[in-house]
Amino acid sequence: MKEMDISEVARRSGLPASTLRYYEEKGLISSVGRRGLSCVFRADILQRLSLIALGQSAELSLGDLAAMLDAEGQPDIDRQRLNQKADELDRTIERLTATRDELRRVACCPAVRHIECSTFQKLLNAIGKEDTKRKSGKGKLRRRGV
Repeated sequence: MKEMDISEVARRSGLPASTLRYYEEKGLISSVGRRGLSCVFRADILQRLSLIALGQSAELSLGDLAAMLDAEGQPDIDRQRLNQKADELDRTIERLTATRDELRRVACCPAVRHIECSTFQKLLNAIGKEDTKRKSGKGKLRRRGV
């Protein structure tokens, strides 16, 4: 199987070498050796990087992705985790859609000043309640990433 050094992988994947080294440090990818000072990867690294990019586009953490990729580069996909993530995305889409709709209603408000607009006041109250709930620990604050 053909091998590529880190600079070729970076060029072909569009990822900086520093990201590739970080992924290797986190166990997402692995090199097969060194050629001088450069790490060398198997050619199928590009497919693995595509799987990582797909997972990231679904907002999976690097930890989730590492758990779903075995050492040989084959996906060992946790279907339950994917369904959970899809449910989370549905909730996010629903929340963002509602926010977008409210912003459009406020933008069309005939009031001279938005602070006088009843729709804008409802939006402010809803945001205030959500913020209070989050600060009191009733809402979920989640850190993205590993």
